[in-house]
Amino acid sequence: MNSLVDILTRETLKHGVISFACFMDLSLHCPVYGYYEKERDTIGRCGDYFTSVSVGGLFGELLAFQFAEWLRELPAADCRLRIAECGAHDGKLAKDILSWMREWRPELFDALQYVIVEPSTRRKKWQNRTLREFGKKVFWAGQLQDLTAPPGSAARGRPSDGICGIILSNELLDAMPVHRLGWDSANNTWFEWGVAMRDGVFVWTRIPDSESGIPHPDLPAELLEVLPDGFTAETCPSAEAWWREAAGVLRRGKLVTIDYGLTGEEYFMPERKDGTLRGYHRHHPTADLLANPGEQDLTAHVNFTAIQSAGEAAGLSTEQFTTQAKFLTQIAERVWREQGDSSEWSPSRSRQFQTLTHPEHLGHLFKVLVQSK
Repeated sequence: MNSLVDILTRETLKHGVISFACFMDLSLHCPVYGYYEKERDTIGRCGDYFTSVSVGGLFGELLAFQFAEWLRELPAADCRLRIAECGAHDGKLAKDILSWMREWRPELFDALQYVIVEPSTRRKKWQNRTLREFGKKVFWAGQLQDLTAPPGSAARGRPSDGICGIILSNELLDAMPVHRLGWDSANNTWFEWGVAMRDGVFVWTRIPDSESGIPHPDLPAELLEVLPDGFTAETCPSAEAWWREAAGVLRRGKLVTIDYGLTGEEYFMPERKDGTLRGYHRHHPTADLLANPGEQDLTAHVNFTAIQSAGEAAGLSTEQFTTQAKFLTQIAERVWREQGDSSEWSPSRSRQFQTLTHPEHLGHLFKVLVQSK
């Protein structure tokens, strides 16, 4: 029995049943034993999954081109231009963005600060190693709240002034812990699935309604009438709360997330009767989501309708919600006009672009939401 299993076992025995959100949070983010705290590389060909960053440097270069355009559009501000990346893993995306800025937009690069929001001490060390060449160009904050401060409480120009520029999350929201809900057609109600320990094995267990407190999906009555018994869906209050908090940190500029996900309506299509929650190990889905905690990735599709609504309720305007394919292709067209035709790209860059944009690879599944203040 590994140490993370020990921790989860104690929690389930203490409470009888814990929410899956608690199980997922400890499995992925436990400061010592969590999946995302492992020194071994879990991303890329030798890991458990691919990301747009692991495809190569082109993803960051295209984002940098777009970010430069957005930053130039900002009016004269009373705070320094910043890019804040949340969920930076090993810092590779930050390095790709900053390297492009340094080469192609040197004046903007000189004026820019790059802030990484990172609660993990271990991941901060990885990022420091990756970004050492940029010196004091890069700052770190432990949480979003560290980027704001009451007027006069922090020196002008420090990261605590808030963000005038861009707040970016790339494949962050899908890793936030979700609650798993099931539909009980006989009683015409939703219930929450939790995790308990039985005969030394983690098992799914219904949480009593009096102990759940998670808001249920607000669906039309005609849909609920035909929803099959046991239909499963996830909800992620922590992602919506995080988005609202990021909206409060943004003084002016863009709030951007790139992730795989669905609209609220797409969540309740017949083919998703078992929900979107998945486990991955060595690029293959794993059947038992409760097995080997800390050794497999756990992830669920982002509900972009909920995220978009949270941002708009916090005062943001939605500028774009589209596929990664369309978003990156639009940027690439402008890059080609400025830097030359796409035929001048190396075979490696062309292969990267195809992987990032082709519907059978990352182009269709990944979505981009851009909101502004």
